[in-house]
Amino acid sequence: MFGSLVVGTDGSETANEAVKQATELAQRVGATVHLVSAYEPVPEGRLREERQQIPEDLQWMVNPREDVDTTLEAAAKGLRDSGISVETHAREGDPADAILDVAEEQDADLIVVGNKGMTGAKRFLLGSVPNKVSHHAPCSVMIIRTT
Repeated sequence: MFGSLVVGTDGSETANEAVKQATELAQRVGATVHLVSAYEPVPEGRLREERQQIPEDLQWMVNPREDVDTTLEAAAKGLRDSGISVETHAREGDPADAILDVAEEQDADLIVVGNKGMTGAKRFLLGSVPNKVSHHAPCSVMIIRTT
């Protein structure tokens, strides 16, 4: 039924609930989970400045996706601890596009996302992640309702 799940996460409470629910589902059906998180491009000048502020032996750690890698690894650890096969995908750009791209590339059976995102008038102009994903997904979508 569901052999491959794609879960979007940004480390928020809503995303953590989506990861939690996907973990439970993956355990029940023996699915592989693909965790996806997106990041904004960072100008090279800013990265150079940040590198100058830390010891030379740690400068390699300053990169445009360091926060995303940390978020993905934290979520992946919980999945691995639950005995679930997990892969992480850090993508530059729009979060919804990142989720959709990975779902397509991995031939996913289900995408799991939280329901929170942009609200109010902005969501009609820019579109929220769950809204965009649900309208353009190459597979079924589960939107986890959070409070």
